[in-house]
Amino acid sequence: MASTATAAPLDAASELTPRRILGFMVMVFGMFMAILDIQIVSASLPDIQAGLGASPDEISWVQTSYLIAEVIMIPLSGFLARMMSTRILFTLSAGGFTAASFMCATSGSINEMILWRALQGFLGGGMIPSVFTAAFTIFPPSKRNIVSPVIGLIATLAPTVGPTIGGYLSHTMSWHWLFLVNVLPGIAVTIGAWSLIDFDRPNWSLFNRFDWWGLLALAAFLGGLEFVLEEGPSNDWFADHMVAILTIVMAVGAIATFWRAFTREEPIVDLSAFGDINFAVGSIFSFVMGVGLYGLTYLYPLYLGSVRGYDSLMIGETVFISGLAMFAGAPLAGILSSKIDLRIMLMTGFVGFAISTWMLTAMTAEWDFSELLVPQILRGLSLMVCMVPINNLALGTLPADKMKGASGLYNLTRNLGGAVGLAVINTLLTDRSALHYQRLTDAVSWTNSVAVEQLGAMESALTARGLDGETGALVQMSARLHGQATVMSFIDIFVIITVIFGGLALGALLMQPAQKSAGTSGH
Repeated sequence: MASTATAAPLDAASELTPRRILGFMVMVFGMFMAILDIQIVSASLPDIQAGLGASPDEISWVQTSYLIAEVIMIPLSGFLARMMSTRILFTLSAGGFTAASFMCATSGSINEMILWRALQGFLGGGMIPSVFTAAFTIFPPSKRNIVSPVIGLIATLAPTVGPTIGGYLSHTMSWHWLFLVNVLPGIAVTIGAWSLIDFDRPNWSLFNRFDWWGLLALAAFLGGLEFVLEEGPSNDWFADHMVAILTIVMAVGAIATFWRAFTREEPIVDLSAFGDINFAVGSIFSFVMGVGLYGLTYLYPLYLGSVRGYDSLMIGETVFISGLAMFAGAPLAGILSSKIDLRIMLMTGFVGFAISTWMLTAMTAEWDFSELLVPQILRGLSLMVCMVPINNLALGTLPADKMKGASGLYNLTRNLGGAVGLAVINTLLTDRSALHYQRLTDAVSWTNSVAVEQLGAMESALTARGLDGETGALVQMSARLHGQATVMSFIDIFVIITVIFGGLALGALLMQPAQKSAGTSGH
């Protein structure tokens, strides 16, 4: 069996050497860089577009190419870690990620940027699952209340503060520093990973059984899925030929991926971990967490930019509150995880998140930092209270030989949750905004005395300034209606997210409590 080639799991705290702890912290920092780079460009795409002379359609690929490549690598990393060991995989991933970051900064065209961003995402995806694997194999269960908040904090904090850091770098220096900021830390992580990681040993014989057709199927399935979810909402879904073609590619790739996963002795993606009820339910929760994490990380800046007219730096300063709340909530989550039933903790976190989005249903076009403060704080705290028990319950009862493959699948579900969530959110925002605008225009007619009165006041003000009052008043009224329709569509999304998180809070009762001896024993 392939698992015999991996190092024996720790079963005593005495085996947790300072070298291993330092090696784990190096891995955590590498994971932070990889997850951060998903969102670090989001607030600075206009700057990159201007610098590279890219079209609006091309610039979106700076983010899309990263996401597609990363989502392919994450489930593949489990097999690669068993074959070449965590040390070699992480070192190659960190070194390649660093080199690709430098090449992104030196790109002279949008095509070069897309190529290097794809490579950056692919290699970054090799670092993320390795950290979860290490946390649940080298640390004994007694240390889970310390380790799980750390990886939970990084997994939630990095995408949340990504727009803030990116907006600051591009605003104060240039867009090149979105990538150059990775170079020196990346070199340090590469050297540290090679010098300190000693958790397992390679099993190169697996290379002879590498499923190349399975890799092609996996790339078609996940790459096609990510493309469809990224491009579908803005291109009217199947009305776009490329989206329709990639949907077919995705479906064929999905069938081939699952067929090879269930029929090969050494599948490139091992799905057997889903036989564990905790892992299966935990993966569903991870998917929902992705919806909430990436959905709100997208919605807050979108509201502040499109409705309030904030620039990237102002948006970053406003949404940074959620990051501070997560940072403050990590120790609290660690303490609670050792004091109360993890299922109760999970329910509490989901309910808290639901309350935070329900508070946003009272949103108006005048909401500012002060109105968003409490919902952001509650959201940040709730994410941490959710993440720790989900990690522990999903991965804490798996045997060590299943951990590498399971970690990739677990992280994949969170990323897919974010991709699906963003696609649905964008589609609903477009459709509901058009519906609300139509309803508002129907209500604002010449028989509506309030509307007529407001139009008259606007017309008089414009005429007094020597402008075409009648036309200007109609334009201003239309802009008001569009703004109100946009806010109403945001509220619709918040209601849906509230229902999802509130309803699934009860799903925590489906999970079995994690045993203190579980996780690393392999029994």
